[in-house]
Amino acid sequence: MTTLKRINEFLDSQPIALVGVSRNPKKFGYAAFKELKEKGMKIIPVNPEADEIMGEKSYPNVKMLPSEVQSIIVFTKKDKTASVIRDAKQKGIKQVWIQQMADSKEALAELKDSGINYITGECILMHYKPHSIHKFHGTFKKFFGRFPK
Repeated sequence: MTTLKRINEFLDSQPIALVGVSRNPKKFGYAAFKELKEKGMKIIPVNPEADEIMGEKSYPNVKMLPSEVQSIIVFTKKDKTASVIRDAKQKGIKQVWIQQMADSKEALAELKDSGINYITGECILMHYKPHSIHKFHGTFKKFFGRFPK
């Protein structure tokens, strides 16, 4: 179950790698990376087809991340997420945030009983220094009792 304590633990664990960041400025993975970076998150891109994204060195996969990275946000397609989680477990990643729409039953099964702090069913942009629509969305969820406690 996603709790506010688990979310805050994740957010305090920077640097954070964003797995599945797009090179295409029109894609949500790019927009999210850009927004998190602009808000001050120490964020590292992971994209097998890019050497650099927005001036940041990009890594081809989770296994190649520097050892100080203990947290990842997963923005991959559902059919790739379980593989990313397996790599994260092998790498010793301690924190995983699976962005809405990237989760799968297989990925969640990989995380179960793994000892990894994981977040699912939540949007990272609603929890990390939210503004505009993301702030409104958080307020809306709080009003209806659906915000993590």
